[in-house]
Amino acid sequence: MSKANNFQRIRDLNYLQKAVLSAAIIERMLPNYTLFSEATEFGDAAIMKSALNVCWEIIVLPKSKINLEKQVDKIEPNVPELSQFDMFGTYPAIDTATALLGLIHGLMAKDDQEFIDIAKISQATVARYVEFVLENEGIEPDNTLVREHEIMQYEIDVLAGLIDFVEQMGRITSDNVKALKQHAVADGQTNIGIAI
Repeated sequence: MSKANNFQRIRDLNYLQKAVLSAAIIERMLPNYTLFSEATEFGDAAIMKSALNVCWEIIVLPKSKINLEKQVDKIEPNVPELSQFDMFGTYPAIDTATALLGLIHGLMAKDDQEFIDIAKISQATVARYVEFVLENEGIEPDNTLVREHEIMQYEIDVLAGLIDFVEQMGRITSDNVKALKQHAVADGQTNIGIAI
């Protein structure tokens, strides 16, 4: 299944389907932030997790009186600055925070373009990780090598599987959202293949 195909399929989803798909993608990214936070003692992974849970709640119960602005204010101080950390894990941590802020902004503005971008951010994290792996193996990365790498192929397959799941969900209820969350992390690894 081609990458373009996945993104076209995401565009074809309705607003709520795009929102739950985005939240599921971030569930897979979140442990990257947690690991970075543990390694550097920077940031509060619990704030990220809590903000994502709030997003799930708003998707399931759109009438709930939750202040998303407050979530943005909590997340922003926990976004690492690239210049302050000399380790690869900074990139996935920033990408996770960026994706989470995108989800919140999308929910606040009812803008589903933000949700499409989250799948792109996740794939960009994977692409950067593949480049990092190839460089460590002494291989000069190019687009083809990155695209055909097993980690990237796996990301594309997982995304396709999440889209399948969302397409078949029907009405978005707390039960099928719970099932989607479990499905998102069922393989026990993050989008860059780190065990969770």
